[in-house]
Amino acid sequence: MGKPTSRSDSKSKAERKFEKKIQFYERVGETIATLNAQKTITKNKLRRRKRDLKAFDLTALSEFLPGLKAPKQKTSDTELKVNCKSRLKFVLKETKQMGTVLNHPAFQADPLGAIHLHLESTQPVEETKKKKTNRNGSKKRKEKKSKATAKPSSMEM
Repeated sequence: MGKPTSRSDSKSKAERKFEKKIQFYERVGETIATLNAQKTITKNKLRRRKRDLKAFDLTALSEFLPGLKAPKQKTSDTELKVNCKSRLKFVLKETKQMGTVLNHPAFQADPLGAIHLHLESTQPVEETKKKKTNRNGSKKRKEKKSKATAKPSSMEM
């Protein structure tokens, strides 16, 4: 059935399996050590970048300079962090809001009218374009010269 093996060192099958396991665990340990080393290197790079960015932060000087207002802190930093938890929170909030909108009597009576009214109240009013005025205050008018008055036609003599 099987080919008889002639090995110089006659180790049992269990011993060979045990040695293979030891070699495998040694390789795993080496890769873990190299990955940890790479992780610490990247952490150090990130820390160094943060430190360099803090060095160029001149917002502390704004209180000493006359006439300059301190810049307002942006809240977009917290809005940019979208993870599973914040997304779920947002979806739950919007679902609740949609339920209240659907149950509102004005929306049930006239959905498009309610949406139109909501948009009018929340969106800024767009100013209509004003007609240009001359120096004396009169409105400019574009007068088109008719072709018939500009040149006599060939029919006339």
